Amino acid sequence: MVLLSLARRGIMRAVRVHKWGGPEVLTVDKAVPVPVPGDTQVLIRVQASGVNPVDTYIRSGTYARLPQLPYVPGSDAAGVVEAVGEKVTNFKKGDRAYSARSVSGAYAEYTVSDTLHTGHLSEKLSFSQGAALGVPYYTAYRALVIKGKVKAGETVLVHGASGAVGLASVQIATSLGLRVLGTAGTQEGMDVVKANGAADVFNHREEGYTDKILSATGGEGPDVIVEMLSNVNLQRDLEIIKSQGRILVIGCRGTVEVNPRLMMGKELQVNGIMLASSTPEDWRETTSFLEAGAEEGWLKPCVCKEYPLEDAPAAHHDIINKTASLGKLVLKM
Repeated sequence: MVLLSLARRGIMRAVRVHKWGGPEVLTVDKAVPVPVPGDTQVLIRVQASGVNPVDTYIRSGTYARLPQLPYVPGSDAAGVVEAVGEKVTNFKKGDRAYSARSVSGAYAEYTVSDTLHTGHLSEKLSFSQGAALGVPYYTAYRALVIKGKVKAGETVLVHGASGAVGLASVQIATSLGLRVLGTAGTQEGMDVVKANGAADVFNHREEGYTDKILSATGGEGPDVIVEMLSNVNLQRDLEIIKSQGRILVIGCRGTVEVNPRLMMGKELQVNGIMLASSTPEDWRETTSFLEAGAEEGWLKPCVCKEYPLEDAPAAHHDIINKTASLGKLVLKM
């Protein structure tokens, strides 16, 4: 057992939210107690923390499930294992590790994570890349494999492919032998999507871009669509997807009106994706797949921008308000 005693564990810097609101409610507290891992948990000395859109929804107080105030935001972190619980056998002090679902919050110098939600971080990846693994890659795998049941040889359209989840979807789908089409809103975004394995990339700000997608699929449409902004694109997805296709809804920022006759005529499946619904078996399967992908070299998280911990408010502003995204935003300790 490597548990830290109260006398030794000391204090740390951490971003904490004391009231619901905008990015300005994110403040750095410099005297937060370092958390202690439970029997099946590890304590990670954090080097980098990932910022996700869901972090902003929780901070604003509009999310369905809210933590008790005050709380430390964030679920994704990467660093070095500092201590392990009594029942932990697959991690030891000094291991490089990443968390996909922090127990104590990731925007901090130390975080606690259950081993079920913790992976070994390959030496081939930086800590910032490790902080980009959690929500994006676990969500993409859940969408494509666990819910979408994709097969080699199928065509998948990643609608909004230049963000963190989008690029993770492109890499995973490519590694599984799918033909990947992607969309982005800028030439830079299109270039990044192409560089990560997409066969064709389209500008979703361009008039008539869906006609080009249909042309690229011989008029049939893609077998699968991974959708990042369903309140804007779902009706288009229904129009262009192949008969018997699957639409995997990952992101939504509002309501949308669609024609259900398109679902009926094509006998489509529209699946909502929620990472929190994952079973223990899902978590273990995904972690094993991603650890193998890092060692094989195809899994390469894209880090868009790094911020110091004190600039967490700016990161929260940028992840929602920037019109173009090129991978993950990361806080550095």
